[in-house]
Amino acid sequence: MTASPSPRRARARPIDSLPDRLLSVADNALKTLVGGLHPSRPMPQPAVALRQAQTDELDAEQRELSGRLMRVNHVGEICAQALYQGQALVARDPALHEHFSQAARDECDHLAWCSRRLQELDSRPSLLDPLWYAGALALGALAGSFGEKLSLGFVVETENQVEQHLASHLQRLPQADVESRAVVEQMKSDEVQHALAAEKLGALTLPAPVRWAMRGAAKVMTTTAHWI
Repeated sequence: MTASPSPRRARARPIDSLPDRLLSVADNALKTLVGGLHPSRPMPQPAVALRQAQTDELDAEQRELSGRLMRVNHVGEICAQALYQGQALVARDPALHEHFSQAARDECDHLAWCSRRLQELDSRPSLLDPLWYAGALALGALAGSFGEKLSLGFVVETENQVEQHLASHLQRLPQADVESRAVVEQMKSDEVQHALAAEKLGALTLPAPVRWAMRGAAKVMTTTAHWI
């Protein structure tokens, strides 16, 4: 995703009133959950050589596995939208608010790509998407309430964990599913860049117990979304 400017250097417009921000969050939630967000970049495509080498269609077992993994990735992007919206909701600094809002917009690409790939695989999103969104929104608002540097530290840790998660999916996705692999590879690259951008903005390293708790919560989410 595109790195956002430093909150100390950016020239951001004043933060909207709380009612306006709540309306913005509600609008984003509706668009996220019903598929109203549109990508700003085309969906990643596999290299021509890989596409030409794929002579066989995915069998039923491979298609089911890819669908489940892409559903988990789709849930991750639902949560990313909500996390950044929650952090933007409580941000006091106008530039930091804009940073989180822009990050949420950047994640629209990933969400749209995962949604399209699920359709191509004849799979479906998680039935618990509203629950995932609500929980991530609350978590983002909580993280943002602890101040700028800790809020950015939360971004770094989240993106690092997502990058590791996507790397594991590249190992599990069928080699023949070159379309899904192209999407996941681009998402992984974007998440790495986003973590680096947050570090440059002065993010603090989160305490180990917080990082462990985040990993535990992510494990529950990914395991559940794999099946439901």
